Amino acid sequence: MPQPAVELEISDNELRLVYRPRDGTSWVRERFERGDGLLLKGTFHLTPQDLVEDAAEEAASVASDDEIQWVDDDRLVFAVAIADGEYFRFKPEVLGFETPVLLHRDAQPDWKWFSAERKVSILGVIESLGLESIVIGGPNPEAIPIPEYERLLKQFPTPHELRRYVQARVGTVVRQYTEPAIDAEALLNAYVDRRTTAIEPNLEAPFRQFDVAKYALALHRLQAMLANEMGTSEAQWQLEIVEIVEIILLLNPRYIKAFTEVRLLDADASTWRRIDILLVDASGNVDVIEIKRPMGKPIMLPALYRDHHLPMRDLIGAMGQVTHYLRHLNRWGPTGENYLTRLLGSQLPAGFRIRIVNPSGIVIMGRGNTLSDAQRREFEVLRRDSKGVVDILTYDDLLARLQAVLDQLRGGPAVSAAPAVSPTE
Repeated sequence: MPQPAVELEISDNELRLVYRPRDGTSWVRERFERGDGLLLKGTFHLTPQDLVEDAAEEAASVASDDEIQWVDDDRLVFAVAIADGEYFRFKPEVLGFETPVLLHRDAQPDWKWFSAERKVSILGVIESLGLESIVIGGPNPEAIPIPEYERLLKQFPTPHELRRYVQARVGTVVRQYTEPAIDAEALLNAYVDRRTTAIEPNLEAPFRQFDVAKYALALHRLQAMLANEMGTSEAQWQLEIVEIVEIILLLNPRYIKAFTEVRLLDADASTWRRIDILLVDASGNVDVIEIKRPMGKPIMLPALYRDHHLPMRDLIGAMGQVTHYLRHLNRWGPTGENYLTRLLGSQLPAGFRIRIVNPSGIVIMGRGNTLSDAQRREFEVLRRDSKGVVDILTYDDLLARLQAVLDQLRGGPAVSAAPAVSPTE
């Protein structure tokens, strides 16, 4: 069985990279003699200063006079990390950046821990996030646990996934004007579902601390969701919806509880529907919320129709869906109140009663950060026309609201006395 071209070995004081060039080692030495470095797997920047040994030199150093003094000169060994307590600390010049990288000495890495397909440095991608240090395994409180790091490696985007994402983004635009035969977004979701494992989020405990901490965390999580939407599976997205609902509850304290997948009677069709998310306020009144994946979608069409920008088809569909839910709720009346109270009462305060009194809806979808001034005006007209029945929020609206609340919390107390005189007086 042929040996791998690149592998990692652990010594007492060093983490070493072993390189077996396919065409022998002479061309590498010639590069070094010319003053050129060697870049392996798009990750490891190697120089003669990192060279520890080659196979021939090592054999010669340990062989006795009675032994044969030759061996195939087929490998080069480089020291890429130095022991530092319980960790190996990578040389910054080997990785090509200054952020400290520490790997726990119990880890059993191979080169795929650090390099992805198409010679992409995984550590380089992590470093681009602006971390002060990268610690893998061990007792360090900021360390990424080794099982979690291995899970990250399995979920690192492949070239095929990136192609699927590009197709999905293009399909999002094309689908507004025609119906393509291939649903690229569904193909992307199916592919990511097969590769990723959903992680149950837990925002509740941090939210119990200080207001600044919980709003800062909510803002950070929403920013991370939007930045990582490409690599989010449908299963993970369903869990992230829970986080978005928690953000809605945080921004709207009148709601005390949200329920997912709530049964709703459709009297027109004599069947049952399911409301994605039902909000319950402190008085027992219910509202409906519909949350759609952003996928980088602007909320308004760029093309003009009779000098006006029209909303995206997906937005019209979401508004129509919520409107139907509201109509079914209103028609359900006292019977629906009794049914929902029995269905949901065990998760609400004792004696709490659900009320259906002119419910309203919320639609969260799309992005507003790329809208032109004209598109933004048209969107505001649409939003104000539908307000009171369906409130439309983009993900950028949520970001702006969280940031505004956070800025105010950091700026001082929530209640202050007004100045006695006007600044102009």
